[in-house]
Amino acid sequence: MRQTELHLTDKDRELIESYRASGLHHAREVNRAHVLSALDRGIPEAQIMAVLGMGRTAIWRTRAAYLEGGAEHALHDLPRPGKPRRYDMGIEARICALACSQPPAGAKRWTLELLEQAAQAQAGVGPISRETVRRLLKKTASSRGAS
Repeated sequence: MRQTELHLTDKDRELIESYRASGLHHAREVNRAHVLSALDRGIPEAQIMAVLGMGRTAIWRTRAAYLEGGAEHALHDLPRPGKPRRYDMGIEARICALACSQPPAGAKRWTLELLEQAAQAQAGVGPISRETVRRLLKKTASSRGAS
């Protein structure tokens, strides 16, 4: 099977070589850079597959992405859809700071229920459940009482 030729521009070649030379990129991006560089040098797909341990379709997709949108498009993954964050980092930080502060009068320590009520009383937080407060605090290692 005859493979489609791929010729990189000098600018794209420099970008791809920077991806291959430094260890500051994701492995998928580095592998795609290796694929583009090998295709530019005319190395057969079978040899690329054997050396990089990639499938033929991954090579085809990388080539097609380069031809469609250039090196940046071929190297990086497209953003994946997902549910947007309901609470931004500012609200998470405020809840964490609240948990690290002194508990309200009459309580020895913060409980999830007390944190929920205090967070809802703060301006800009809105309705938030105990489970959400628990998950937000679990993400932080700096919770009070953590060792």
